[in-house]
Amino acid sequence: MADFVELWIYLSSTPLFGLTATMAVYLLAQWAYARLGHTPLANPVLWSVVLLAGALVVSGIPYQTYFSGAQFIHFLLGPAVVALAWPLWTRRAELRARWLRLSLAGLAGGAAACAASVGLAWLLGLPADVVLSLAPKSVTAPVAMGVSEAVGGIPALSAVFAVLTGLVGALSGKYLFDAMGVPRDAAGWAARGFALGTVSHGIGAARAIQVDADAGAYAGLALGLQVILASILMPLAFAAARSAF
Repeated sequence: MADFVELWIYLSSTPLFGLTATMAVYLLAQWAYARLGHTPLANPVLWSVVLLAGALVVSGIPYQTYFSGAQFIHFLLGPAVVALAWPLWTRRAELRARWLRLSLAGLAGGAAACAASVGLAWLLGLPADVVLSLAPKSVTAPVAMGVSEAVGGIPALSAVFAVLTGLVGALSGKYLFDAMGVPRDAAGWAARGFALGTVSHGIGAARAIQVDADAGAYAGLALGLQVILASILMPLAFAAARSAF
């Protein structure tokens, strides 16, 4: 026991703590996820966040200390997102044939996600900076932070909203698609994946990849489309709205 305490004291004060804790907790959550038949409610990202946040609160370890080690995993987020391009490359012929419909669907989905969140927040009387921070919630977190800053929101708050949106989509997508009668054939998997990637970005795409290869490919495509469309159109739309009113 004394050796364990000494090891804990040593790890908790070094960058090794964040790296080791993140990997250990995620592997444990992934094991449980597989044992439970990949049910959405056992999403490993969700439970990793819950367990790590709980451990930091209970132990009193500052987030900065944790992130000094976890940043090595955080760095891999960029290459992981780029790797989503491979499934798209293998389906480039069908994407080339459907590019207009997919682009219009991505534009409509992104606009609906933004309008719904901003409109609901406005109706609830939330502060203006919170309302603006909700606008890019369906864009992957790093891009959402940049868009939020451009439109007058709070980047850190937008990152939180983006993660929560991704988790909600990954947890509820299966049940919503089943309730709507979306089929489980090739076209249905493409539609499920594209919708999940549109509203739930990387976390939704990760869930889609685990379920079906076509769903994962179209989720990655939708994620990329939202990054491009939101980065260009959202600042322009909010600037035009300010000028009009």
